[in-house]
Amino acid sequence: MSYNKSEVAFKEAYEVIPGGVDSPVRAFSSVGGTPVFIERGEGGYLVDIDGNKYIDFVQSWGPLILGHCDADVESAVIEAVKKGLSFGAPTLTETDLATEIVDMFDSIEKVRFVSSGTEAVMSAIRLARGYTKRDDFIKFTGCYHGHADSLLVQAGSGMATFGSPSSPGVPADLTKHTLLATYNDIESVKKCFEQSEGGISSVIIEPIAGNMGLVPADEEFLEELRALCDEHGALLIFDEVMSGFRASLKGYQGVGSVKPDIVTLGKVIGAGMPVGAFGTRKEIMAELSPEGPIYQAGTLSGNPVAMAAGLASLKKLKSNPEIYATLERRAKRLMEGFKEAADAVGVPMVTDVRGSMFGFFFSDKPVKNFDDALENDSELFGKFHGKMLEKGVYLACSSYETGFISTVTTDEMIEEAILAAKTSLQELTA
Repeated sequence: MSYNKSEVAFKEAYEVIPGGVDSPVRAFSSVGGTPVFIERGEGGYLVDIDGNKYIDFVQSWGPLILGHCDADVESAVIEAVKKGLSFGAPTLTETDLATEIVDMFDSIEKVRFVSSGTEAVMSAIRLARGYTKRDDFIKFTGCYHGHADSLLVQAGSGMATFGSPSSPGVPADLTKHTLLATYNDIESVKKCFEQSEGGISSVIIEPIAGNMGLVPADEEFLEELRALCDEHGALLIFDEVMSGFRASLKGYQGVGSVKPDIVTLGKVIGAGMPVGAFGTRKEIMAELSPEGPIYQAGTLSGNPVAMAAGLASLKKLKSNPEIYATLERRAKRLMEGFKEAADAVGVPMVTDVRGSMFGFFFSDKPVKNFDDALENDSELFGKFHGKMLEKGVYLACSSYETGFISTVTTDEMIEEAILAAKTSLQELTA
């Protein structure tokens, strides 16, 4: 494949945009090569500015469960745009989308919309702190919850530690209340509770982690986490910005039994438009402005175009719940095919699937936390990613990201990707 136009475009972008991209992972830094510049999406495919066509397993990092340019979503957006792009005032569509979400999630009685997953998590933590009147909260190494200051904290060394900033520009004073625990390790969480002098306001976790690769939390671990929060009067926050409507129609809560206090959502609820949300019980939400003293606001929150896109997407998913079985079947087939391809050339690989989410590591042991994920062969992944791109398969450009299946990803596309994986691994091990 030729990437000449993308190479030129990247050089031009680099002159006016930091790193040439508006989100760091897009720069292809961890896989090498030049990022391809996309011209358009077509169903389950992407087409770059050089005319190369790819099977898309990134899908804008998760939102496009219905694929690119879904007719129903497109129609809803066009009709909304005709009425105006933004009003800064309430619309009926906000209430309609909120009602759909409340109806689907047992743990949500009220929901507030924001403009990104980062904003949703930042607001949820503020709400938890205000409600409990405590400053400390616990997060897990390897779980990404956006780039708010208190969430940009370095990993500990396998045991719970108080956080220190992992990015310049983040004052240590803002992260000193962030305690780090190890994913799937309840003892590390207990140590955090013991170390906190002022008490823990909340524990935030991706119940199905998607930002260290796909690493689901053990059900027993989540049950113990729920019990610890109840014992200490802390709120349990499930970050389902990625897994919401992806792992199942109800995200984790459609496949697991643990009930959180607060849920954050994003991606699918905007069908590709910028959106986020957080929801919880009525008595907790009553503390949020304008009902209560905890302030949160946003000029573009509940944007009518984003609300229309999300509502069309959720209604389509809700009316066709059987599609989740098909999505999971195809995701499993893809991972089975990748594993068979790796086994055939003696390359270690572990895989996992949750609904329409899939992940794989070039590793010879199960991945249960971030330390395990770091042991995967990221150099091999980078080479594999380049080979797959050459064969028309667009995978996430990091070994620590999750892949996605859409409703327009066909069985034929899955088999084509498996063949590409087989050929790529053969070339890399020849």
